[in-house]
Amino acid sequence: MDTTIRERIFALRDEQYAAFDRRLVPNIALERVLGVRVPALRALAREIAGDEEAEAFLEALPHEYLEENHLHAFLLDHIRDRGEALARLEAFLPHVDNWATCDSLCPKALRREPEALGPRVWEWIDSGRLYTARFGIGWLMRFFLDERFRPEQMERVAAIRSEEYYLRMMVAWYMATACAKQYESAIAVLRDGKLDPWTHNKAIQKAVESFRVTDVHKAELRTLRRRGA
Repeated sequence: MDTTIRERIFALRDEQYAAFDRRLVPNIALERVLGVRVPALRALAREIAGDEEAEAFLEALPHEYLEENHLHAFLLDHIRDRGEALARLEAFLPHVDNWATCDSLCPKALRREPEALGPRVWEWIDSGRLYTARFGIGWLMRFFLDERFRPEQMERVAAIRSEEYYLRMMVAWYMATACAKQYESAIAVLRDGKLDPWTHNKAIQKAVESFRVTDVHKAELRTLRRRGA
């Protein structure tokens, strides 16, 4: 069903880039990473969006290759109807198996009213699926750390406990971004030790590395690092 699209993806392969890409997604089998650059996949998505073949491709889950998953994420950007975009997203999330696809996934139709997905976000976070939960935290980070922010959101994220590296990293990324956008709430969480030690230190590291966090705040954050974590 998706043979032609797969052939077009294969035609864009770059073996040197594949070697680089494989290091970024070590949990994906080497043969599933073809080495197609993201701009080329975005261009392909623009070209085929709305075609019958693209519609069939969106239905043909799960995909075999990393780049097919990326293309799927980019095709969702071209769905204008909010209800359809949400349904397609929900169908795809259980099949997302790597951080790169996960972090590329942000359908444009859903960005217009991100607050409408508020309850759904917590369902994703509590789903028990690594990349669905990562996506949910990422949605909060993108759209709920400005005027939509509520301290209880941060409290719930801080309470997440997992041994999954890519989930803990997303919690750390969320908290580091919060240090730039909602400093008083973020520093209170860090002062009170509400994160597990590894995530706590990683959040501080990422915040200190960020150009969006002031030097004064960075100095305070450095004093909160935990030893032996």
